[in-house]
Amino acid sequence: MEPVKRFDRIVAILIQLQSKRIVKAQELAERFQVTLRTIYRDIRSLEEAGVPILSEAGVGYSIMDGYRLPPIMFTKEEAASFVAAQKLMQQLTDKSLGAHYESALFKLKSVLRGKDKDWVEALENQISYAPSHELFNAKVPDALEIILEGIATQHQVHLSYTSLKIEDAINRIIEPVGIFNENNFWYILAFCQLRKDYRQFRTDRIQNIKRTGIPFSKTHPSLEELRKQEELPLTKVRICVSPIVAKFLGSKKNHGWVSEEKTTEGIVMTFMVADVYHNFARWYLSIGDYARVLEPEHLKKRLTEILYAQLKALQPEHRLTEPPLY
Repeated sequence: MEPVKRFDRIVAILIQLQSKRIVKAQELAERFQVTLRTIYRDIRSLEEAGVPILSEAGVGYSIMDGYRLPPIMFTKEEAASFVAAQKLMQQLTDKSLGAHYESALFKLKSVLRGKDKDWVEALENQISYAPSHELFNAKVPDALEIILEGIATQHQVHLSYTSLKIEDAINRIIEPVGIFNENNFWYILAFCQLRKDYRQFRTDRIQNIKRTGIPFSKTHPSLEELRKQEELPLTKVRICVSPIVAKFLGSKKNHGWVSEEKTTEGIVMTFMVADVYHNFARWYLSIGDYARVLEPEHLKKRLTEILYAQLKALQPEHRLTEPPLY
């Protein structure tokens, strides 16, 4: 069985070499869960088969420019995975980028065998995804495409942007470093020329976007490095949740969930939270009638403030006493 596995791995290595300009041996070893010696042996096998592989110590492997294999056939299972991804792409990306993905999928389906095309087509209308909110401003259909282009070419981008505190759009020149999805929203992490610092911008709040053709003013750290730098101090939160709803709290991991323990009173959940005052407090209120805060005390005070404000808005004619202080 090992020769078959090795053949599949060597073909997969060749595909990866064709997909990137430089590929490191360690990267290949980690992907295929083999030793570096095995990767070196597989690379030699490709070279002996006539594949012109260039190698540079400490850099990695690359294939000589101009070398190409005929198109590689996809299995129907691989094609089906793209169909499922397309449904997500239609909802999770802006209109422009979604159109590019749809075009790529047509090309993929064009190389399938007849029966495999039927198999994939049978799935297309049976997969659906509906996001809970808009991720992009419909009036800015190419926002994500322009941001990705700015990241790849290292060119500044002009934004008109609104926030919760500012109703009128503010013009910003940014140098986009990366994008990430958090709590079901897309965010751009960029160097803002106005603030002379790194800032996050939510894609659905972009009112207008334009290319500038202006190169970046500086070299930026990676997205991962910048996100580590901006991590806020975490607060330990413990709540006791009724078993009735505990099993349905799929979103708890988005709010810093660490662990949970069954007790006679309910499921005691522990969270490490960056934003207790806003995000966690408002999420907790969605299950508040089935839960109880164990710690910290200032979370109880915050929840009381929010509930008092809600009650006052619902019953403005009633004279309500101020909420108790904890």
